[in-house]
Amino acid sequence: MIIQDQMPLSQVSDETLSFFRAIGVDYLTVHPPLDFWEGEDRTGFWKETRKRVESHGLKLHNIATKCWNEIILGLPGRDARIETWCTALRTLGRAGIPTLGYDFMTRSFRTPSATGRGGAAYSTFVYDEMMKDPARYPNGAVSEPQLWENLKYFLDRTLPAAEEAGVTMALHPDDPPIPETILGGARIVSSLSQYQKIFALAPSRCNAMLFCQGCVAEMGEDVPNAIRQMGALGRIAYVHFRNIRGTPRSFQEVFVDEGDVDMFRAMRAYKESGFNGPFMMDHTPGIPNDPQLRAGRAFAVGYLRAMIQAVYR
Repeated sequence: MIIQDQMPLSQVSDETLSFFRAIGVDYLTVHPPLDFWEGEDRTGFWKETRKRVESHGLKLHNIATKCWNEIILGLPGRDARIETWCTALRTLGRAGIPTLGYDFMTRSFRTPSATGRGGAAYSTFVYDEMMKDPARYPNGAVSEPQLWENLKYFLDRTLPAAEEAGVTMALHPDDPPIPETILGGARIVSSLSQYQKIFALAPSRCNAMLFCQGCVAEMGEDVPNAIRQMGALGRIAYVHFRNIRGTPRSFQEVFVDEGDVDMFRAMRAYKESGFNGPFMMDHTPGIPNDPQLRAGRAFAVGYLRAMIQAVYR
């Protein structure tokens, strides 16, 4: 089974790649800045980056990016942004990078972090806390019908390019996944039923789900049952294997071993559904005096490797 981890493009170096390989990472996700895609052809850059990653025994398997507001909100300039997106898909295909992770939300929301085990900082969302000062959380205004129309417009024009390039587009859930309008912006990737509607809108096999366990738990779903449900559709491109504590409107992203989700049951559900990876830890709490989150990464990757060995072997 495959373990994947992630880093910003700016942090790709021989030293960080060696660290990732040392702790047992197999695949790499890279996050370039959104403006990276504009301008010149980046095929050569990604081919060289892939070779550099492979020289450390890793595989560059995924690029993760945001989506432009012009596309999400249906603003002027949308068609030019979509053409840039299609060019990026063709570039990744030529470079041999098979997945593109993205989201389709106006913004994510977090409130001040909670302090957890050993003084670690837990990424936190409390809806009532956010609503005490909503001006701190500016959001793009879009209705639910318009957002559905904008998503269909986007998928209809990008999936043919994805299919031609052989690149799977993996859609991350809204974070937090609350399926209602929040501060003027609708949310349409916030439930499993919405995912099923998205798959029906565009039945291409390149239209897939990034199964973020944390967000699925935040939906209020039983995670193992959700894994079986979505796994049966064959649309899970890769997994964010993280844990949370709380409810959809008040939660913390905690260490992988201490949240509300039974991670062993979850791993068994992946195996039973026929999923064969990759798994990645996604977020980890911020341990004091560890600004690069290396201790947290190593802990999460080791835990994940043990879970894989216990279930898949």
